[in-house]
Amino acid sequence: MRKKKPEKRYLLPDPKFGDVMVTKFVNSLMKDGKKSLAYGIFYKAIDIVSKKTNENGLEIWKQALNNVMPTVEVRSRRVGGATFQVPTEVRPDRRVALGIKWLISYANRRGEKTMEERLASEIVAASKGEGASVKKRDDTHRMADANKAFAHFRF
Repeated sequence: MRKKKPEKRYLLPDPKFGDVMVTKFVNSLMKDGKKSLAYGIFYKAIDIVSKKTNENGLEIWKQALNNVMPTVEVRSRRVGGATFQVPTEVRPDRRVALGIKWLISYANRRGEKTMEERLASEIVAASKGEGASVKKRDDTHRMADANKAFAHFRF
């Protein structure tokens, strides 16, 4: 091994809630470097969530994120000319990244008018264990379960 591993960059907590996870989420939500717009969208979505559920919007969002994060996934592995889908555990940082990515991408595909509303409805749905992003997590788990026979190819 020639190159050393790049050191991990640590994010600053967000201004309103003081949470690093929120910053990660907003960074994923951001397009074309427009961070203040992304923060605006996120905070408005959290307000909409708290109005809809009459609970703490941030807690609902954390619950939703926990419901979306996968624990196992399948990885392609070539063994003797055949490609197997091998189930593997998901690293904690990747779990978070996948959860955030799925929440945002499935919120984007919803039918509501503004991104705030789309994100809010996806968060509410995910916190109840419904919605497209939770379905994606379940599908990922189902794939891993179906390919359990190839678990011995794990690397």
